[in-house]
Amino acid sequence: QVQLVESGGGLVQAGGSLRLSCAASGRTFSIFSSYFTGWFRQAPRKEREFVASISRSGGTIYYANYVKGRFVISRDNAKITLYLPMNSAKPEDTAVYYCAARSGLGGTYYVRTIDYNYWGQGTQVTVSS
Repeated sequence: QVQLVESGGGLVQAGGSLRLSCAASGRTFSIFSSYFTGWFRQAPRKEREFVASISRSGGTIYYANYVKGRFVISRDNAKITLYLPMNSAKPEDTAVYYCAARSGLGGTYYVRTIDYNYWGQGTQVTVSS
């Protein structure tokens, strides 16, 4: 079992930046490093959608088109933490952001919510115009 806790959300003006973090507890570095991780978001009255994912070693990264070039996903396995710096924020980025983790080996492309078996509680990001 792993617990994920997001932080760093808040209010930012359009064009501004935020950095989201997701700390994992309940697992040591050696186990967290075997988890595939990602970020999703959910705006009011919308489905939860994929934002970015990063493989266990950090060598393979995918972004949704609507954040590509603005958000950067990274992970620090030694600190058991996942990051998502958000740059050039847009009002349409307003949502609750969730980090997610997938246990098990194999594969580098996971963009569906059902692909992940651990979720954080979410952190609200609001971008004002």
